[in-house]
Amino acid sequence: MARKNRDEPASWDEAAPEPVYCPMCERVIPEDQQEKHYLVPKSKGGKETVCLHRICHDQIHVNLTDAQLAKKFSTIEAILEDPAIRTFVAWVKTKPPGYAAPPKEPRQGRGRGPKA
Repeated sequence: MARKNRDEPASWDEAAPEPVYCPMCERVIPEDQQEKHYLVPKSKGGKETVCLHRICHDQIHVNLTDAQLAKKFSTIEAILEDPAIRTFVAWVKTKPPGYAAPPKEPRQGRGRGPKA
């Protein structure tokens, strides 16, 4: 049912979709920044996924290898226990939901590092 003019309230069938919240930073994720994260990497047989901000998802993969994710960091709670991730989340929580910046550089020996 279409509205006759813009001043009329939307009908029940025109309701806006429910916002999606990032389980890492707890901010609303804009539709264009939603990314699927495999809790156990797909390459390690994972099937379960969660929806994250692109920036939060990138930060996981900058700081943690697939092997680390599969063995020790296969839940959001476990990921949030990593000190580098905790620092990142505390920082990104202060940003607006649509904030998008390149991920921070990995600490020496922790992340995947540059591709050769």
